Amino acid sequence: MKMEDMVLVSVDDHVVEPPDMFERALPLQYKARAPKAIKNKKGDDVWTWEGRVLPNIGLNAVAGRVPEEYGMEPTSYGQMRKGCYDVHARIDDMNVNGQLGSMCFSSFPGLCGKLWCAVDDKDLSRVVCQAYNDWHVDEWCGAYPGRFIPLGMVPMWDPKASAEEVRRLARKGCHAISLSENPTSVALPSYHNDEFWGPIWQACVDEGTAVCIHIGTGKGIPSPSMDTPIDAAILATPLAIANCAADILFSQALRRWPALTFVLSEGGIGWIPYFLDRADYVYERHHAWTQQDFGTHKPSDVFKRQIVSCFFEDPVGIRLRHEIGIDMITWECDYPHSDSTWPDAPERLWRVLEGLPDADVDKLTHRNAMRIFQYDPFATIPRARCSVGALRAQAKHVDLTPIRGVGGKPPGLGPGQVVRMAQVAQQLAGAMDG
Repeated sequence: MKMEDMVLVSVDDHVVEPPDMFERALPLQYKARAPKAIKNKKGDDVWTWEGRVLPNIGLNAVAGRVPEEYGMEPTSYGQMRKGCYDVHARIDDMNVNGQLGSMCFSSFPGLCGKLWCAVDDKDLSRVVCQAYNDWHVDEWCGAYPGRFIPLGMVPMWDPKASAEEVRRLARKGCHAISLSENPTSVALPSYHNDEFWGPIWQACVDEGTAVCIHIGTGKGIPSPSMDTPIDAAILATPLAIANCAADILFSQALRRWPALTFVLSEGGIGWIPYFLDRADYVYERHHAWTQQDFGTHKPSDVFKRQIVSCFFEDPVGIRLRHEIGIDMITWECDYPHSDSTWPDAPERLWRVLEGLPDADVDKLTHRNAMRIFQYDPFATIPRARCSVGALRAQAKHVDLTPIRGVGGKPPGLGPGQVVRMAQVAQQLAGAMDG
């Protein structure tokens, strides 16, 4: 296989929601209470809803900027590539990256829909959550069949309504939902409460729906102090998902629902072999007094059976792919965030995949994602038109001139304050306009 022959499907990208997204998706009687994108007194674009002002419309959506101007904003649509929020331009940006498929996490509602939990009127929240899903599946993903893996959100505070939404989404062809690393961060029961989460897990098993857990959806970005360099926070954030992985692994959910699948989004893979060794050691040494019971299996067996991991490049993880479980590893691009390998993903990825058996490359780049998310782009697009080379041939018109002078870290802020800004935006705690 050559680099140009790869088929790339990313299971972790992001959409910056366009300002008109609720115009068609929300029922007429709720339109007056829909979230709205407005300009504040500073000229920034912000979303407002039920008295809340959400100060960052596109957290870290810096694709196309020169690296020295990366930052935690943009604060307006004019500071972003059009591909962040316009689906037609997104396809151009996917093509120039040689990328066939994309799963897109949300932005202004939070990566797992924390915003829906924060509003007091839960009937309104449920309707708006459902409208968001309809926009995402029908308008964003539906605009280009075969190019997107749809990803839904659920009204997490209501297990019955969430289970119904899982089933409704499945009927629309969506077999992935996004949940929090730590639901107690939004005052919900932990994942150890099977009575609460059980209806959702059962619906996911019935419909073959995977549960995606994105980094940063629990307590936010780790920052030990206000002096912590942002580099340290960027380093630590993916590794922090190991806490969520341990929590899920030693809960009863995976054993009670052995067909339930979790996806650790943007968490990397190189740490997993040690994690699995440690999990088995802990079980062997401590299960007699902790009362854990994995039956005839080891914790590592259950992890490999039900937990999916994702990687950008991760050369150590690729070398250890069979110890991790090659059938449960997927690739991610993270467009349009600063961690993203766009628009050079094929070149960067090929450095770690070159020389692997073709079957391994196919699993890592697209086959696993197709199976896990019930996604079949080849039913819509001939495979010959899905490769890196074929897609890039359609993108010769795409302008990749570096963007300069539109943003970056605000002057006068220390590194810890920049981290705190990211935490505030990501946790949707901003409440002041101006």
